[in-house]
Parts: sequence; C-alpha cells; structure tokens
Amino acid sequence: MITVNLYYKGQNGSARAFAEEMEKSGIADAIRAEKENLRYQYFVPMDDPETVLLIDSWTDQAAIDEHHASPMMQQLAELREKYDLHMTAERFVSDEYLADEKFIRK
Repeated sequence: MITVNLYYKGQNGSARAFAEEMEKSGIADAIRAEKENLRYQYFVPMDDPETVLLIDSWTDQAAIDEHHASPMMQQLAELREKYDLHMTAERFVSDEYLADEKFIRK
C-alpha cells in the first residue's frame, strides 16, 4: 500500500472550502470508487485552520498512475486553482510487518 499525505494550504478558509466542494461535487466519491483506492479522506489540523490534510491510499504505484491519468484530475486541478491552494506532500509505503502490533489497542 502507498499512502500520500497531501497538505492543501490556503487563506481565509479556502482550503476547507476546496475540500467541501470536492465532497459536495462528487469528485471525492468518484475517487473513492476507483478500484484500487483504499482511502481518500480530508482532515483539518487543530492548530492550523488554513490547512487541510488529505490522506490518500492506493494499492500500488500503478493504481496511482492510473488515477493521475484519469479525467477527474483536470477537475481537481481546476478546483485547486480556483481556491489558490499550495501543496506539500509526504509519501509512505507500508510494509507487512507491524512490530508494534502489541501496542495497538483494538
């Protein structure tokens, strides 16, 4: 699994407005419906209301490449431009071994 944390930064609530439009327009649901998408969820950091975090997880790089080639990426780019957002990203590749499994309360 590959997880990408995307931080959308804006001004005057624009990042949150972007995430709300992604949800209301159905674009977020369309991405979630892609066969290899495992997670697509927005969060707002408690200490930074001008940033929205998107946690976006896929089965593998081929799935991400297919998503990036999809027509909805143009819609997404247009919304980013509309809300004048800037982004930073972190990428994580999961391994199968969970050494701290005994510390996770389920």
